[in-house]
Amino acid sequence: MWPTLFRKVEMVAPSPEVIATDDEDELHLDWYRQGSNRLAIVSHGLEGHSRRPYVLGLTRALLSDGWDVLAWNFRSCGGVMNLQPRFYHSGATEDLERVVNHALSKAYDTLFLSGFSMGGNLTLLYLGQQSEQVDSRICGAIAYSVPCDLAGSADVLAKPSRKIYMQRFLNDLYGKMKEKSEIFPDVVDVGGFETIRNFREFDDRYTAPLHGFADAEDYWAQCSALGRLRDIRVPALMLNAADDPFLSDQCFPDDQTKLGAHVSLEAPRWGGHVGFVEHARDGYYWSERRAIAFLQNLV
Repeated sequence: MWPTLFRKVEMVAPSPEVIATDDEDELHLDWYRQGSNRLAIVSHGLEGHSRRPYVLGLTRALLSDGWDVLAWNFRSCGGVMNLQPRFYHSGATEDLERVVNHALSKAYDTLFLSGFSMGGNLTLLYLGQQSEQVDSRICGAIAYSVPCDLAGSADVLAKPSRKIYMQRFLNDLYGKMKEKSEIFPDVVDVGGFETIRNFREFDDRYTAPLHGFADAEDYWAQCSALGRLRDIRVPALMLNAADDPFLSDQCFPDDQTKLGAHVSLEAPRWGGHVGFVEHARDGYYWSERRAIAFLQNLV
């Protein structure tokens, strides 16, 4: 909670860009360029956006290490509602792929991927799907607080002890669904939304039908990165804090047959969910220092 409530990261203003999708929608990007031939792409978390403190903190660290940075917004995030009834979900790798391909068209020599929470699952799932076909310019990835077991993590967040987190997500999602219902009244209905208490109910009612899944279970099964980790073919580090209140036990795979040859898991005792707070004079958090150290072993 500390970074969300109190962290301020001073940054130069990004250069915004909007790119089109194949289904007549759009993605909103924030570019931080300093003439580097290396680019890092940063994906935010559920109901986040490209200018959240955790995104800006990593962006600042990457810039200081000589990288250009591209932070992007999932559909409907970043203060601009997208144009289609669908919005975003944990397995929307077609959008990440579009962002990656757009970035590679800019003639960067090296690309690095990073993601937080849902964005971490999306990043690892994308790399697992790419597998042997992954572009040779992608050097690796780091993913933080990853709910790679979506079903299990949904069950954890449904616990009474996690009600404060669950209610905050639902409040944010209600505002989004209400706006969708005003634009697409024949597709999205928010009547009775107040009866929704957890992600199973939300995903059954909205995420699954709007994105072509049979139900929440089908969505979670198809979009969890856990089963695709072994297919990843670039060095990837997953950082899941042992005290993360959102993650199931399955989000801490200790079996190399699940992780595969290229993925490693670190589970620091502390860190919470996308926290990893460090009170240092330079303002960097532990997670940002870890990313730079990891990168310096890659390139």
